[in-house]
Parts: sequence; C-alpha cells; structure tokens
Amino acid sequence: MPELPEVETVRRGLAPTMEGARIVRLELRRKDLRFPFPEGLEARATGRNIVALGRRAKYLLIDLDDGTTIISHLGMSGSFRIEAGPVSDWPGEFHHLQSKDEKHDHAIFHLEGPHGISRVIYNDPRRFGFMDVVHRSEIDLNPFLFGLGPEPTGNELSAAYLAERFMGKTQPLKSALLDQKNIAGLGNIYVCEALWRAHLRPARAAATIVTKTGKPTKQMELLVASIRDVIADAIKAGGSSLRDHIQTDGSLGYFQHSFSVYDRESLPCRTPGCSGTVARIVQAGRSTFYCPVCQK
Repeated sequence: MPELPEVETVRRGLAPTMEGARIVRLELRRKDLRFPFPEGLEARATGRNIVALGRRAKYLLIDLDDGTTIISHLGMSGSFRIEAGPVSDWPGEFHHLQSKDEKHDHAIFHLEGPHGISRVIYNDPRRFGFMDVVHRSEIDLNPFLFGLGPEPTGNELSAAYLAERFMGKTQPLKSALLDQKNIAGLGNIYVCEALWRAHLRPARAAATIVTKTGKPTKQMELLVASIRDVIADAIKAGGSSLRDHIQTDGSLGYFQHSFSVYDRESLPCRTPGCSGTVARIVQAGRSTFYCPVCQK
C-alpha cells in the first residue's frame, strides 16, 4: 500500500494539471471501488473548478470551488495517469509499470485548464482504493480522517507531544508509531527506517523513552528528528518505489536503494562501526526489520 511519501509524490505530479482546471465532466465507469462512490458525485464535481490539491496522511484531497473536497485513497493498486492527446504520464513512483488496461479505468476527470484539455484517469485493478466527498469545513469529521494525529512533517509533531501520547504505554514502539491517532500517515517502511536511525528497538515499550514525569528523553527527541528526516528524504526521492509504484516521466524511483534496514534481512547493518546483521521479526502480522546490535 502506498505510504505518505508516495501519495505526496502523486499529489505533486497531479497538481500542475489539476490545480486551476475546470472539471468538464467526471466520468465514473462503475458504481463502486472498495466502497460505493458517493451518491451524486458525478453531478457534484462536473462544472466545478479545482482550487487546490492537498494531502492528509495517505489521502489525496481535491478541493473544489464550492467548498467541497473529494477524498481519494489509492488502496493497494490504485494509480492516476494524465492523458493529453496521445501522451500519457503517470504521477508518482512506481517500480513496475502501472496498468494500461482500460477495463481498470474506473474514474476519469475530463479537465479544461491552463494547459489545455486533459484527462486524469484513476486506474485500480484490485479496486481497494476509494473516493468520498465532504464539505471542507467538516473534513476532520469524515470517518476516514476523524481522529488522525498530526502530520509527521508538520509543526504539531514534537517530542513533547509524543511523550504525552506514549507516557505509561507498554505497547511496542513500532505499534505505537503505526497508530494513526498518534501520527498520521506513518507506515511500516518508514517506521522501520526511523527506528533504525534513532537506534531504538521496535519491540521496546513506548513508555521507556519518556521520563517518569512525562517529559521526552533524548531518545524521544532523536526519534522525532529521525521521523522527520526519513519522510523528508523519501519525499525528495519521490517515494519508496516499491511494488506498483513510476514517476511522471516514467523513470524508476531510487529511495528503495537507500533503505538502511527495511527488507535487508541478513545483510550487514549500515550504522557506521556496527558489526550487526539486520534481522526480521513479525509484529502484528507485519515484517519488522532492525539491527539487534545497535538498536536498543
């Protein structure tokens, strides 16, 4: 499933075409994806101008000029591509070429904008993605977005905030970081990478990096800095380029080659001076990669 950096890469790839464009027609080729399309979505979107493209956690947000927002989630295999005449571009990082089979084209935004006439096509072979629509003023009450924690790239995420959330928690660090109520948008890959950078063992209790008075330890401060850095590095690289994820120009991503611990089981730890070997354990049904020597 695409993680936050991949969705941000998709947002940046779509923005030049979609922002400022008018939706001449929204074409839905089926009644549902993972969930049914909202009733009347085609009529509500057709004729509207796209004010901005945003992102919340792993959700793409399409803001319209009537104050409504279309929420889109890519699911397991969802992707957007841009068509203008005979040329197609894929915004985002995709390791394997995305589906071109039109039978998997489920939603088409027919646009007219500063760059002329274009089509932004949502393709999803597995149909695990979905779309919803909500008034912008009520977006935080939407069932998909309600209760999400702060963005890992925003100012609200701090060592003091996370210390308050982790105080007294016996929950493993990795599980606590994957809890979207604590931090929005963090996924398995980048949690593993951040914990490695912070030299923290994924299975240790979350409360162990908080003082008895609820203050952040130096380990907590390093963890928050590591989270920010790994997400920033991944966004700069264009995403992890795992599984189904290709850039707009068709080139492959490269952040996967920079993984320090994820998917590197039995390989040497990349921490300078560390003699450890990367190990894999399973936590809550997900693979966790870490160094037993330098992650304490």
